[in-house]
Amino acid sequence: CGLFAALILAQMGFKPIVLERGKEVRERTKDTFGFWRKQPLNPESNVQFGEGGAGTFSDGKLYSQVKDRKHYGRKVLHEFVKAGAPEEIMYVSKPHIGTFKLVNMVEKMRKEIIELGGEIRFSTRVEKLDLDKLGSDPIYSENKSGSDPIYQLKGLHLSDGSYLAAKHVILAVGHSARDTFEALYEQGVYIEAKPFSVGFRIEHEQSMIDSCRFGDNAGNPILGAADYKLVHHCKNGRTVYSFCMCPGGTVVAAASEPGRVVTNGMSQYSRHERNANSAIVVGITPEEDFPGHPLAGIALQRGLEELAYKVGGENYSAPAQLIGDFMQGTPSGEIGGVKPSYTPGITLTDLSTVVPDYVTHAIREAIPAFNKQIKGFAKSDGLLTGVETRTSSPISIKRNADYQSVNVKGLYPAGEGAGYAGGIWSAGIDGIRVAEAAALDALANLESV
Repeated sequence: CGLFAALILAQMGFKPIVLERGKEVRERTKDTFGFWRKQPLNPESNVQFGEGGAGTFSDGKLYSQVKDRKHYGRKVLHEFVKAGAPEEIMYVSKPHIGTFKLVNMVEKMRKEIIELGGEIRFSTRVEKLDLDKLGSDPIYSENKSGSDPIYQLKGLHLSDGSYLAAKHVILAVGHSARDTFEALYEQGVYIEAKPFSVGFRIEHEQSMIDSCRFGDNAGNPILGAADYKLVHHCKNGRTVYSFCMCPGGTVVAAASEPGRVVTNGMSQYSRHERNANSAIVVGITPEEDFPGHPLAGIALQRGLEELAYKVGGENYSAPAQLIGDFMQGTPSGEIGGVKPSYTPGITLTDLSTVVPDYVTHAIREAIPAFNKQIKGFAKSDGLLTGVETRTSSPISIKRNADYQSVNVKGLYPAGEGAGYAGGIWSAGIDGIRVAEAAALDALANLESV
């Protein structure tokens, strides 16, 4: 989102400054792959943080359900192709790019921003906003009505001790910038808790998924690796669904904080790895599962990730269990036919000890239902790995119709971290929208001087 916002502003003739808390994408890739090979976690350079954002280490799926009346999504695809994405993403029904191609594309987009006069500062984290209090105004939302302080943004205090004067700041920090969310909340930026989902990664052999989906045509190179999208509504009112399905991919260690384990999935463009994986997650809500504080969802995520770290052996190995054992409530003792793809490694255990009971019960009900759609989905030697907690941001930084924060003028919450996107395509679309809004406001203020 932030990269697209900067690119659009640069193409308009502005000179945006991008503040990236992580490293440039090549160095970030070295740190991330090093962590997967049991080197120390770098909290500022990993799957979540660094140039390109969390989407860089993903399947690069280009699906979106956002309303796009101005066809910004077409612009996103055009820029992706210009940066090196396969031209087929402009017309195939389920386009994807793959991790390694995304790395090269991010570099080319950065190069264009700089050539157009923009600037990118790596290893630079925003520590604090410089705000002027303007008064109080009513703030209306789904969860609250009342008066809150209204502020004007003046600038940013940065992690290197410097100060950057700024009246238009696009906040595109991703869904894992918990320290930033906490700092913003402490300063009075209006934030609400929002629903998200938790669960596990599930792995099967890709050949089994192909056979179930394509029948006798499985293995045809024209079809490639099969995917799936599954939903089950449980008797207890919970919804279980597949998320971020990665055909021919791997389960990856996606931690960004020391002493916590979290999973994600990614695929290369070829999708030629042995296993298919997907998150199988249960929807949770602030009202029912983490009430009382706008940042309570973050506390819930951290608690689950800390427990997964402990159960996994406190070395970033992830807790895992065979599907058959999970269904029977029996700890697993050995791997079956599906070999785990997660590195640094897994620890076989009882996953019901890692998540709340309502998650366990809902997934146990959903797996047999999914097996009716994909025969073999409930196969006993399939593998579950935990925990999957970062399906989306646990907070929403509310904004007005002009895309500015409801109580901080000049601050433009954007992308997945602020609750306005869910994937690289919708994040790019939101980046364009917010860039246009910031540009219009900057030009209007310039004309009024």
